[in-house]
Amino acid sequence: ELANDIASYLKLPLCERDIVTFPNDNIFVKLRASVRGQDCYVIQSTSIPVHRNLMELLIMIQTLRLDSAARITAVVPYLCYARSDKKDQPRVPITARLVADLIEVAGADRYVTLDLHADQIQGFFSIPGDVLTAFYIHIDYLRSIKDRMHSPVVVTADLGFAKKARNYAAALNIPLSFIEKRRMGNDAKAQALTLIGDVYDRDAIIVDDEVDTGGLLALAGKQGEVKGAGHGQTMLCSTVVWLKADDRAGALPGREEHTTGYLPTLPGKTHQDSE
Repeated sequence: ELANDIASYLKLPLCERDIVTFPNDNIFVKLRASVRGQDCYVIQSTSIPVHRNLMELLIMIQTLRLDSAARITAVVPYLCYARSDKKDQPRVPITARLVADLIEVAGADRYVTLDLHADQIQGFFSIPGDVLTAFYIHIDYLRSIKDRMHSPVVVTADLGFAKKARNYAAALNIPLSFIEKRRMGNDAKAQALTLIGDVYDRDAIIVDDEVDTGGLLALAGKQGEVKGAGHGQTMLCSTVVWLKADDRAGALPGREEHTTGYLPTLPGKTHQDSE
């Protein structure tokens, strides 16, 4: 667990607590030690099961607040609903704003998260916070293998990620290509329309912040084949990869991934350690 790794690295103990789920699915939290006057960090990712993990986070924050903690920092490596960051069609919510409000109302003084899907989500919080990035971890690794790749090119299958993808290309001093996609309604399946850029006879480095179904990976690989990419290696760089998407990523030529962590797609699936 990430919390255990952090505590071990800092040589600090984890506060023991009891979390009980009653037959009606309600959650009960009790701390085994007083946190009065303490600087507390709640470490909880809100991946699947999303709503249970989110409620555990909120209840734990309120528990610390009611026990008179001096300061509470919510460390949420994966922030749920981050893709619901705008009203892109009529009569829809901005759920990312709601999640930010809930964390604040529960009693958090600060937040820490990793590679938000959209930078404007920081504006949903009125409390201070820090957004960490895996960019430099990915870049260090890519630089170490760049010489083994054949005329590499950065490819993004999400135009919303284009600015960050440009940073990858600039840091590696290599070209950048885009895949234009279209979604029909609220269907998770996307349709690739056009590959923009020169990928002929090049190894592809596909970058994204989150890979869930892996559909865009399949589209990127297909478009690359049509345009002549794939000298023999396809590199996937993402902050998180859902295990279901990992199956599709394995079908790409080269089958190499670099990610800060894997997330389960269904309750009960095994959580793999980050590499």
